[in-house]
Order: sequence, then C-alpha cells, then structure tokens
Amino acid sequence: MDVSIIIVNYNVRFFLEQCLHSVFKAKNNLNIEIIVVDNHSVDGSVQMLKEKFPQVIVIENKDNVGFSKANNQGIKIARGKYVLLLNPDTVLQEDTLVKCFEFMEATPDAGALGVKMFDGKGNFLPESKRGFPSPMVAFYKIFGLSKLFPKSKIFGRYHLGFLDKDKTHNVDVLSGAFMFIRKEVLNKIGGLDEDYFMYGEDIDLSYRIKKAGYNNYYFADTSIIHYKGESTKKSSVNYVIVFYKAMVIFANKHFSSSYAKIFHFLIYIAIYLRAGMSIGYRFIKRIALPLVDLMILMSLILIFAHWYEINYKATENYFDKKLLYTGTFIYSIIAILNLFFQGGYEKYPKYKNIFQGLVIALLMSLSIYALLPENLRFSRAIIVMSSVISFIYFTLSRWLFYFIGLKRYSYLASVLPKNIVIVGDEEEFERVKNILQNIPVATNFLGLIKTDNTSSTHPNFSGYLKDLEEIVKIKDIDEIIFCSKHLNAKEIIYWMTRLSYLPVHYKIAPPNELYIIGSNDIHSQGELYNLEFKTILLPENQRKKRLIDIVLSTVCLLLSPLLIWIYKNKKQFILNCIDVLVGKKTWIGFGKLKSEELPKIKPSVLFIGKLYGYDEFSNSAIDQCYVYSKDYKPYIDLVAFFKMCHLIDRV
Repeated sequence: MDVSIIIVNYNVRFFLEQCLHSVFKAKNNLNIEIIVVDNHSVDGSVQMLKEKFPQVIVIENKDNVGFSKANNQGIKIARGKYVLLLNPDTVLQEDTLVKCFEFMEATPDAGALGVKMFDGKGNFLPESKRGFPSPMVAFYKIFGLSKLFPKSKIFGRYHLGFLDKDKTHNVDVLSGAFMFIRKEVLNKIGGLDEDYFMYGEDIDLSYRIKKAGYNNYYFADTSIIHYKGESTKKSSVNYVIVFYKAMVIFANKHFSSSYAKIFHFLIYIAIYLRAGMSIGYRFIKRIALPLVDLMILMSLILIFAHWYEINYKATENYFDKKLLYTGTFIYSIIAILNLFFQGGYEKYPKYKNIFQGLVIALLMSLSIYALLPENLRFSRAIIVMSSVISFIYFTLSRWLFYFIGLKRYSYLASVLPKNIVIVGDEEEFERVKNILQNIPVATNFLGLIKTDNTSSTHPNFSGYLKDLEEIVKIKDIDEIIFCSKHLNAKEIIYWMTRLSYLPVHYKIAPPNELYIIGSNDIHSQGELYNLEFKTILLPENQRKKRLIDIVLSTVCLLLSPLLIWIYKNKKQFILNCIDVLVGKKTWIGFGKLKSEELPKIKPSVLFIGKLYGYDEFSNSAIDQCYVYSKDYKPYIDLVAFFKMCHLIDRV
C-alpha cells in the first residue's frame, strides 16, 4: 500500500463526497486506501459512503471524539507507506498524490509535507506554511504586528510571509487540512496528541516530527482547494478560546518551565484580548446597521414632524416635544426589531421581509397608540407618516447599498438575476441548468463555455475556456460553475487563482449529482445549490419557527392557571412550555423519531407525523417528516399545534 488517506468527517456530506471524487481522480497508478472516520454525523454522510463509495473503509463513531482521536483511529489501521491526513472540505488536483509521493521518495529527510492551498475564491491560504509559535512569534501575532508586516522576517514568522509561496521550502508547521506523512515517522513518534480536541494538534505533530530529526516541507508544485480556510473561524469566540488553550497545552508539553510561563502570560492576554475583540467585533457588526438605521429613521421622522407643524399646524410648538421624541424613538425601535425578526438584517434579505416587518411595526404602533390615555397621544398622522417614511427609507437605502458594493445587505441581491457561465460541454450544461431552474436561481444571462475547441450550435454557447477571462469581463459575469466531468481540478484551481482579482464567485458541479458546491465568502463554510435542500433549515424559517414557539409557550404559561387543570401530567405541561420558551425544545418536529435522512432540528414535544395519522416509528413517518422539512411552511406548525394541543403534556 502506497498511501493511506484518512479523512475525519463531521456533518459535511456534500463536501466529503466531492473530496472523495477528487481523491479517486488523483489516484493514478498509486495503490491507495481511503479511511473515513465519521464523528457521529447526522446529515446522512455514512449512508452516502455506503451507497456511493463501498470501497472506502468507514469507522462510525457514536460520539464526536474530536479531530486527534478520530485521526488516530484511522492511523492504527492504516497500511500505507505514507499517511495523508486530509480535511473533507478539500479538492485535490489530479497530480497531487503522485507528486507528493515522488517528492517524499526522493527526499529521505522529509518527515511530512503540506501543499499550496487556496480558498473557494481562489485566494492563497497563508496557513499553508507556518512557523512555530514561540513567545515572540505569539506576541507579534497577538498584537497584530504579523498582519501589519506579513513579509517581515522578524514580525511575519507565524505565516512565514517572507517565503515565496510558489517555491518549495523547509518549514516548521504544516496544516492539518493536508498533511502527507511518512508512516515510519508516525510509528516512531506516535500519532496525534489526543489532549488536543481540535486545533493545535497539527502544530504539535509538526514539532515532534522536527524533534525526531526529520524536516517538514511546504511543497509548492501542486495545489488543493480548501473551502473552509482557517480564517473562516477567527471571528468565533469559541475558536479563540479553544485555539489559544491548545497553545497552552503545546507550551506545557514542549517548552521549559520558565519559557512556558512567559508563553502562558502571552496566551492568556491573547485569550482575553482576542475574545474581547471577537465579541466586540461581532456585536458592532451585528448592531452597526440597525443603529445607523435607527438614527437616520428618527431624524427623518423628526424633520417631517417639524415640517408638519409649520405647514399644517402653523406653529413650531404644536406637539409636546417630550412626547414627540419618545413616540418617535418607540416607533423606530419597534420598526427595527420587527425588521430584525423578519430577516431584514440577514445576509441578502428579501424585500417581502422588509415589507412584512414594517407593516407589523405600523399595526403594533397603532395598537399601542390606541391603548394610550388621551394625554399621551400626540398624533396618529405622525405614526402613519412615520411608516411611509420607513418604507421609503428602507427601500431606497437597500437599493443604494447594492450599487455601492454592500450587496449582502441589499434586497436587490436576492431579486436581481445573476450572470452565470457554465464551463463544460452541452450535456453537462443542460444538467446544471436543470438544477438551477429547479432550486430556483434567477439568471439574467446563462452561458456555455466549452472546454474543447469543437464548434457548437447550442443557443447558450458563449465561447471557449481559453477566452474565459475576457468573457467574464465583457458579460459582467457574477458566477462561474465548473463541471468537473470535463474539467480537472488543476484547471479549475488555475482559473480560480487567475481570476481571483475579479468580483466573481465559483462553484463546482460534480458529475451525476443533484448539487453544486462552492464558497462565495471566506467567512462561510461553503454554499450549496442543492435539489435536496430542506427549507426548514433556512434562517428565515428558523426565526419564524422560533417566534411561533415563543408566542405559543407564552400564551400557554399565561393561561396555565386555567389550562393546567385540563392536563393529567401537570408538571410535564409546565416543563414543556418552559423548555420550548427557552429554546431547549420546539413544539412541532420529529418527536422521538431519529433518522440520518432528516435534518438536525431541536427535539420536539409533538410529532408532525401524528397530524397525518402516522405512528411515530413507522417507515412512512420518515417520508412525511422529510416532506415537512423539505417544504416547510410556518403555518403548518400552528395547524399541528392546535390539532394536537391535547398532547402537549407528553414526556
């Protein structure tokens, strides 16, 4: 056995499938084995492996045992001369395995090697090569000096920015996303240290390889795509804490006592500093736009009120200013909160969410106004006009956002059709086009880019691959979909890196599959165009489902002095209401039914299948639950709750 490839998987079924396709394409004449260690995924990963990749060795864990322990499970049964630790969210070039194997064979001092990695937008990932996190290196990284001076030999040692990324180098640390290791070295030094649950284990392993007298090489002659680059996790507080605590484990294990104390001091500064910055950044990012909207909306309403006083009431002091300011603030807060709960501040909001939020805000404001005593009412006309002003402001501001580059906050991004080209042949074009039409994805222009130079009479034919760069510019292309049936990974990576300076997104369509995969945003784990997509997992539906749970639980608790006498299990009735209110459970869902085919949602009090007369453990129940999750509509939860409300005291 030449190479044993070990992949640890956790709920990334589609990435894993694409990764395995690329591995088999890269096999060439090598004798390889593939070991997938699944850390208790619930997204159907194991079932997919058994059906589509029966030749793959699968280890099914009953719990998420962590990255290190799972890799060690694979290493124990690996028979290869070399072991490749590989992330499931990667795509290998067709020559990657052979080139790595040949380099290791020709370089006896090499204990391990890593390769050049690019993210889903074609940007080089600096974690492809790193230096050891000594106290000074850690200091430069913590206080941002490494980011300010990435090419400096002094400050830039964490990512070794002074080393040419297009040349092979002897480096300190390799990324655990792709680590090609000599098996005899692993036999000598042991596997990954299981004290590291996640993060830091690759640094520790790299250090032990060097300590054993071998070298680690950054190998620049081949490349891979790594969708979820390390930088995707940096804004997470949990990442900051787990990562830097892993550094403490590393210091305790490998540094002298005095050296470790200095490192500890820096690490704990880093934890508090970076965690604080992370919380602050996330808070500011989340609240910045609503806060700006609040101030602008209040200002516009007050300007109108001033104009209304002068022109229709003939005095500047017609309204009680205290009441006017308070009322304006309350209306604006109600409008902003309703926009938030309706999804108006989500990525690529829909205009209907903005419209619904403002309509509800108007109705709530008028209802509150009607309940106020006469001395606290200042002007119904101001409230109505505030709503009109809100509609105008949010419509125009989000329209403007699109054209100044803030597309993620604009409803136009989800309304305006995309200019998309599909790179492949006529047959693959039609297959991918069918996926796009069935999701659906709105397209303004859909072009076929042929991978060969044969002529074409296809109505969507737009040119050849060699002219892709010019076509992207002339046609103002938003997205390129590469068909991997006729285009190898090396060519895909070449075009992604060549066009990385353009504002274009990339996806890959595996052959004979119902999904297209990619990553348009370095801060996202990847995106899918998927015919199997379950709408219950959409953020807007999750919000609506949660809102329904809160309202129903609150009503039940308020009426509990009366309702409690209806139910036999009074304690469970109260506990269920509280559990749903705080978010531990949801009212409607899959009940006690468990299946890898179903999406992961909160445990439910009531079983949706009961609404249609199905037993909780029947085979037909799984099909009904799948339909519920795939075509989820919030009103179904309301109907199900009222039809099964006599069961809400069940355990």
